[in-house]
Amino acid sequence: MKRGKRALRPLAPGTYLIRNLGKTAPLTAVLTMAVMLVAGIVAMMNSIPYSINTVYSYSKKMLALAPMGGDAKVQEVLQDLSAESPVPLERTMLGQTSWAEVRSLVGQWPFVVVGLRPDDQRYYLERLGGERIEGRLPAKGAAEVVISEPVARNLGLRLGEVLLSPEDQGRYAPVPVHIVGVAETQEWLMLADYDFVRTQFFPPLDRILAFASTDADQETLGRWAETYFKGKRVTVFAYHQLARDTEEMFATLYRILNVVIGTLVVVITIMMGMLINIYQSQRLVEFGLLQAIGYTRRDLLSRVLRETFWVVLFGWLLGVAGATLLLYGVEAALMRPNAYAIEIFDRRAIFYTLPVPLAIFVVAALTVGGKFRKFDPVGIVERRIL
Repeated sequence: MKRGKRALRPLAPGTYLIRNLGKTAPLTAVLTMAVMLVAGIVAMMNSIPYSINTVYSYSKKMLALAPMGGDAKVQEVLQDLSAESPVPLERTMLGQTSWAEVRSLVGQWPFVVVGLRPDDQRYYLERLGGERIEGRLPAKGAAEVVISEPVARNLGLRLGEVLLSPEDQGRYAPVPVHIVGVAETQEWLMLADYDFVRTQFFPPLDRILAFASTDADQETLGRWAETYFKGKRVTVFAYHQLARDTEEMFATLYRILNVVIGTLVVVITIMMGMLINIYQSQRLVEFGLLQAIGYTRRDLLSRVLRETFWVVLFGWLLGVAGATLLLYGVEAALMRPNAYAIEIFDRRAIFYTLPVPLAIFVVAALTVGGKFRKFDPVGIVERRIL
């Protein structure tokens, strides 16, 4: 049935494209590879800030405050939180902190080891979705730690192995600290005992963790704290700061990326314009015959633009599909085994591919339009006959 319908429309643009795949397939393939290249580059670049936000996304669930001034200052900040907080506080707790390093695509990143008391440990894990643990919680005062599954995968560590060690500058501790539990959560965390961190790491300063009831309230609390404690000898750690700093940090990188992608679009467009010009020049006899049997120049231009539109659209769709498959492969082979983060369906990466087909279509329209302005069908047919 479909073949019959196609036979009734031998001059339809789709019929020509399908019956001349040897000419149209190379154009589509070039566009497909260009879209795959652009989408792949942008998605991989986006994986760096995306990884930062993923690794430190635990800070969405809490507000961390670091008072500078001893125990009296800590109590003062706790009173301010209780009296001035713009949202109800579900819980506040005191913790101790030390630091370790995790691996990323661009090197080592610092990551906090939080020391909490036993009751606070359970709440903290529940808050981060880590109620289920393979193993157990750290014993009071013991050199033990619970980590989450992504941290274990990232560092290649298992239950019973050493996370912190006197011999490891990146993950230093005065004594070896063994992993006694792996929390089944996608949030990154390293959780130790409060007394152990306080006695083994300098300076032994208390940090305050404050938890609101909902994620929306948590963000409100973080923004309020940044303003309220400004100039009051309190360092504020909140997720919105991380997101803002990450965006500012990579602003220059994205400007460079824009130049690279823009240059690539220009090069690909010029190359495709040349290919389209050659491709259309090979069809001059066809166009002359069509105009001889009644097609106007407007009809011919419309026909060519419709053909170009379908070639460009199909090439772009194939490119996006190919880039998606490529990113799935990258995730399976590189990202997931190391707990690196990448967004497969990256809207920014897809957006960056749009100038490629649009520019090619515009160049094709201008090229073909200029050719048809000086088109002499009679001369072309006469040359063909002679």
